[in-house]
Amino acid sequence: MNTQITQPPLLKIAITGGTGFVGRHLAHYLTTRGHSVVLIARGKDHRDPTVFQLPSAVFKAIGTSDETALTDAFQGCAAVAHCAGINREIGSQTYEQVHLQGTDNVIRAARKAGVQKIALLSFLRARPDCGSGYHESKWAAEERIRASGLDYTILKAGVIYGAGDHMLDHLSHAFHTFPIFGLVGFGAPRLQPLAVNDLVRVLEASLIEGRLSRQTVAVMGPESLTLEEAVRRVARVVGKSPLMIRLPIFLHALFAGVFEISMKTPLLARAQLQILQEGIVEPLPYADRLPDDLLPQTAFTEESIRQGLPPPKGFRLSDLKGFN
Repeated sequence: MNTQITQPPLLKIAITGGTGFVGRHLAHYLTTRGHSVVLIARGKDHRDPTVFQLPSAVFKAIGTSDETALTDAFQGCAAVAHCAGINREIGSQTYEQVHLQGTDNVIRAARKAGVQKIALLSFLRARPDCGSGYHESKWAAEERIRASGLDYTILKAGVIYGAGDHMLDHLSHAFHTFPIFGLVGFGAPRLQPLAVNDLVRVLEASLIEGRLSRQTVAVMGPESLTLEEAVRRVARVVGKSPLMIRLPIFLHALFAGVFEISMKTPLLARAQLQILQEGIVEPLPYADRLPDDLLPQTAFTEESIRQGLPPPKGFRLSDLKGFN
């Protein structure tokens, strides 16, 4: 008796935030598996120009504020990976506009285009009434997706790292620039660094294989570390030994405000500060556990860190607003 293994069909997937960190990793992965993708982004992120030349990829220079354009872009797509998001507000790019109105537009456009499923990339500790616009708006986006009537998967992810991320990128640049590094507060907040490739595999299971239907799942790396342990591990791989000192939260809040005003991509944003100070190992309010075969396996080792590091260099004037 011959037993044939049924392969998932080749599908077209729309990715909002398609040129961003997670979006472009997902696009690379899906196209190498034979699927086609529609990259939806405003066209402002050019850190990885190879994403624009991917086979079976179409780029749509639109944001999530244009429901009509989204409906057109979603035509023929089996699912949408909703990865668009911000961690600080800049001009018209507010949490309300991106996380709430943008999600509403994605839902309506998906319905009109006949899309069957939405996978939303959220944050592990997104929750209501916590005093953070980032956390609260991410939670509100989750609630909109759950109430949409569409099939969905919500991924409450922890700190994600990999080539082109903010964490390894900024830590490396900081170690190459400053002889001193300020640790957040006087406690020992913990995190479970999540390799972007592990996250992409969970997205594939949802978008392509139809798994995790109507579930909200926590996605964290396999190893729990204190923030200090993680920072020291990255410094060791970078080959730097900065003096690490603990600074009170109010100083970090001051620095974050200055960074948001002065830097194109802040070394630390205020939303990120709240994320770091409260720890990132427990989903709030609650999330389902992933099936065993989808649990992330990539430990935060020297090798996995090295694979995600940018070329060695410090911060430059071009990292400041007003400089090209």
